[in-house]
Amino acid sequence: MITERLRWPAAPLAAALVASLLVAAPAPADAAEGRYAADIRRTEYGIPHISAKDHGGLGYGYGYAFAQDNLCVMASWALTLRGERSRHFGAEAMSDDALDPVSNLAGDVYYKSVHASGVLRRVLARPAPHGPSAELRALVDGYVAGFNRYLADTGVDRLPDPACRGKEWVGPITATDVWMNLLDLGRLGGSSSFKEAIAASGQAREHADGRTPPKKVTAPGSNAFALGRDATRGGHGMLLADPHFPWNGSRRFYQVHLTIPGVLDVSGGSLYGTPMVQIGHNATLAWTHTVSHAQRFTLYRLKLVPGQRTTYLVDGRPEPMGRQEVSVDVRDAGGAVKPVTTTLHTSRYGPVLAEGWTDGAALALADVNAANLRFADEWLAMGAARDLTALRRAQDTYQGMPFVHTLATDVGGEAYFADASVVPHVTDEQAGRCRVQDDPELFVLDGSRSACLWGSDPDAIEPGVFGPAAQPRLTRADYVANANASPWLTNPKAPLTNYPRIYGDVRTERDLRTRVGLDMIAQRLSGDDGLGPPGFTLETLQRTATGKRNLSAELLRPDLRALCRAKPVMTASDGRKTDVRRACATLAAWDGRARPGSRGAILWREFFLGLHRPHRRPDGTVAPPKTWWKVPFEPGQPLTTPRGLDIADPAVESALADAVRFFTANDLPLTLTPAQAQRYGGVPVPGCTEGEGCFDRVRTGGPLSEAGRYPDVDTGSSFLMAVELTPAGPRTRTVLTYSLSANAASPHHADQTELFSGGGWVTERFTEAEITACPGLTTTSLR
Repeated sequence: MITERLRWPAAPLAAALVASLLVAAPAPADAAEGRYAADIRRTEYGIPHISAKDHGGLGYGYGYAFAQDNLCVMASWALTLRGERSRHFGAEAMSDDALDPVSNLAGDVYYKSVHASGVLRRVLARPAPHGPSAELRALVDGYVAGFNRYLADTGVDRLPDPACRGKEWVGPITATDVWMNLLDLGRLGGSSSFKEAIAASGQAREHADGRTPPKKVTAPGSNAFALGRDATRGGHGMLLADPHFPWNGSRRFYQVHLTIPGVLDVSGGSLYGTPMVQIGHNATLAWTHTVSHAQRFTLYRLKLVPGQRTTYLVDGRPEPMGRQEVSVDVRDAGGAVKPVTTTLHTSRYGPVLAEGWTDGAALALADVNAANLRFADEWLAMGAARDLTALRRAQDTYQGMPFVHTLATDVGGEAYFADASVVPHVTDEQAGRCRVQDDPELFVLDGSRSACLWGSDPDAIEPGVFGPAAQPRLTRADYVANANASPWLTNPKAPLTNYPRIYGDVRTERDLRTRVGLDMIAQRLSGDDGLGPPGFTLETLQRTATGKRNLSAELLRPDLRALCRAKPVMTASDGRKTDVRRACATLAAWDGRARPGSRGAILWREFFLGLHRPHRRPDGTVAPPKTWWKVPFEPGQPLTTPRGLDIADPAVESALADAVRFFTANDLPLTLTPAQAQRYGGVPVPGCTEGEGCFDRVRTGGPLSEAGRYPDVDTGSSFLMAVELTPAGPRTRTVLTYSLSANAASPHHADQTELFSGGGWVTERFTEAEITACPGLTTTSLR
């Protein structure tokens, strides 16, 4: 065991950083008097276990530990949140937002406009539960002090990460940076995905038809099982968390264990820059999230006054648009920094967008999470909850989940699902009379009528949102599951249908990832998956979750074999004849999985992707891809349809021939494996894509190269957590797929990635006895 005690140094750099922090964000009295204290103990893979006597100290230890591993990422992200990237990196360079990168100038204008709007100041001025609680404020202030303490202790010129060592843009963070990060997290499904359209509203492009912008907002995805006592061999609650978030940048998960004796003892995944656990467990409760299909915003079509492009009508009365002047400092090619001023336009509904603006109409964005920080306190309360009753109470109190479903279970063996997220109050009746565009993926409402404003519920925390009574919820003794589909088939034995359509659809085709996940549960409960007697154990839950099944292959390969037997020579899309016999033999011998060594998995992927490409007809014209399923979707059979391959479709033949020709033209083996074709930082990565019907899916940054490699994996299974809640305490296995630190020089930059590559898991240390028994335990005491 290695132990070190750190006290605040009196070095000039430390003093300068403290002064910067105190000016930017006044600290609580305890911080000013130097009373923060925390212990950071690190176990295998560098996982930090942080303990303190209060929330301020807990944040202090967490901020310090996080800075040790990922200071450069947070320092860069703070520039983004402040709208200062153009000053340091130029206007045209792309921002560091892994989910929705935009030009620095567009991002800076957007974030400067958020600051200038005063929304954060107004939210922070409100009492809990509408604004942050005293505990959350202390946690944030402590987090900032701890992060800056590490920077002061180390010095910019001595940072271990070469990505930002010695860089002039690295400096202390402020509480405002952390609050802005939380606010931006809440806006992922709305405003933050419209940065360019908001930033360009002063230079709106004209569209003669005034159509809605084609943008569809898609947040990251996830898988989740919450298993009740009837689904587990031991009769205990069990949970699988498998969020699919970016593998780079500020939206990664950090694994942490946070303890205030007698108050909080929670372990799990925490998004960068957020001082609380979002997906995790305590001794008796475990929960996770998947991205909900509910809408987070509505667009309002504004009817403009003729000849006045910045005045719109509501109930026949003219209202002028608001104007917001935003100034951004921009560094030019010669290094000179000059201000660039942009005018943004706003409406009673929210910001006006550049797209869709004509002489007669414009579009405004109404974001239900525009001023929402309640979810931060909600996660704190969920982490302290002892059972599902307390978790539901936390969700009903704060009503703040920004864009996710919640799936949870407790030691008593109940399984719980809820879309307890914040959703605009648009009933089906109101949508029927107010929608002005027939697009199931966007709610575009008539902004010329006040009757189309969002409604309210008596049990809602604020006007404009649905209250808990309207939310889709389900509690079961067997299981609930979700893979980013609507709530409909959370459990196929008890379909959810009685909820407003703005929460998602019903009786529509499920994607292959949803289908394979539900089939994995069904096979485990029947014992038909080859993993032993029916029912889940912790070990079979792990094996089920990482089985690397490819449902598209299971559904389509039998018919493809029949085509191979009938046509050993097929016609490629360019009309050339191609011998496919070796390819057919490879696919027949393939194990149908996406394991590291699965020979033929990449050939299948390229064939399957080819099915979705436009098809060239014999006369040379191009036909769009059509549905090649043999059996179409049937609402009464949602888990088994569509299925089969229509081998009479010419696109099937050309897709296989094209794939074979690409492999042979580039001397690639038809047996190319996932380990050979997809990497992350040089480490082979198993898995396949969501479209193929893969549960623990990955996404690469582009197509297969002529060298037989995809660009590095950039999204996919990120923080895998399997938990069994027993009366003796939780048994937990985890793996953080991209590892704990973004610093390439850190010993924890790729260690869990290598573990994930080989199918391994980390045995979590949660109890005091488990932590102190770690052979390589290190302890840092901060005072």
